[in-house]
Amino acid sequence: MVKSKPYCDFGDFLKKTFPCKVQKISVNAGFTCPNRDGSKGYGGCTYCNNRTFNPAYGEAAGSISAQLDEGIRFFAYKYPDMKYLAYFQSYTNTYDTPETLRRKYEEALAFPGVAGLIIGTRPDCMSGELLDYLAALARKTFVLIEYGVESTSDDTLRRINRGHDYHTSAETIRKTHARGIYAGAHLILGLPGESRQQMLQHADAISELPLTSLKLHQLQIIKHTAMEKEFTAHPERFRLFTPEEYADLAVDFAERLNPAIAIERFISQSPKALLVAPDWGLKNYEFRALVDRRFAERCTRQGARCKSK
Repeated sequence: MVKSKPYCDFGDFLKKTFPCKVQKISVNAGFTCPNRDGSKGYGGCTYCNNRTFNPAYGEAAGSISAQLDEGIRFFAYKYPDMKYLAYFQSYTNTYDTPETLRRKYEEALAFPGVAGLIIGTRPDCMSGELLDYLAALARKTFVLIEYGVESTSDDTLRRINRGHDYHTSAETIRKTHARGIYAGAHLILGLPGESRQQMLQHADAISELPLTSLKLHQLQIIKHTAMEKEFTAHPERFRLFTPEEYADLAVDFAERLNPAIAIERFISQSPKALLVAPDWGLKNYEFRALVDRRFAERCTRQGARCKSK
């Protein structure tokens, strides 16, 4: 008998959604970001270096089809019957003309073995016209939109130069769900200026949203970012966790999270060459094992303290 997990796992969600094993393939579709080109601001978010998004199987280059081919060849030797989700990951993947966006999405969907799309974007870069188009796609294939929410605190969003407020995130997620499209969110735990209680309150806030999935990750200081400069000049402004401290925080957070939201990850792993701190030296599966032990030791589960079930 397989013991059920103490949290809603994104992998289990995919198993229920697809009749076969699926794997995400990251593609760089050549987009930019309105927080870099002057539309919203310059310099981007203070924590962001997009090079941390490079997939493990190679440097993304060339056409979308060429990148998918490279990624699929990387995985297919082990699972020849696997299907794939084209993951538009780098920068803001809804920030272009409608015609360009449709062409790029449909190129990915036309590639052999691709069974759907995951599109990473900002909540302030989703038009009603694009939602209508994606809703039509979602009636025929799998579509998940991942929104960079990062924090539910407007003070924090201003501090990290995010360029939008939390209300925009919440409203865009609601509109996405209303169109019948799966919606996901990213949150960073440990952003400067936030107390532990504020981080846990993020769980209360997003639990009220119609989210399919959530990606959590610990704050990481990355080279060649504005946050690295701030960290170097004022390390006292930052509270970087040990793995054990963050595991306790992750379980506390999950206890307050709506149990219907699938957790895709608890941490992020940036390339060692780009990472300033904290350097835990743990793989994702090793940290997840630590979290699983914490759940077991505390005899708790996701949603145990949720206020909005």
